Amino acid sequence: MMHNQDLPSDLDQLRRMRLLSLLEGTTLAILIFVAVPLRHLGGYRGATIIMGPIHGTIFLLYIWMLVQTISGGSIPRRDALRLVVAAFVPFGAFFNECILRKAQAKLAASA
Repeated sequence: MMHNQDLPSDLDQLRRMRLLSLLEGTTLAILIFVAVPLRHLGGYRGATIIMGPIHGTIFLLYIWMLVQTISGGSIPRRDALRLVVAAFVPFGAFFNECILRKAQAKLAASA
């Protein structure tokens, strides 16, 4: 059960999670739709050498923050699998942002 004093921090956590979801999805889209074609069609290896680690770091940060968010009770555990799976799909992060936005609105309404 969530206490009222936890509400601002939970809302902040969901806001950060939404932002990170969009960032993760954007870096994945750049990697897949810009860097990989530049590497394979243009012979420019540097694109994936740069974008791969950037996206990988943001993805790991996303997973770490997702675990924190779930363990803190800000979102239901049943949404966890959807949030992880969608992170592997191009544009899935934007679906995740919708789930997180709904959770944030529900939490704010319960205040």
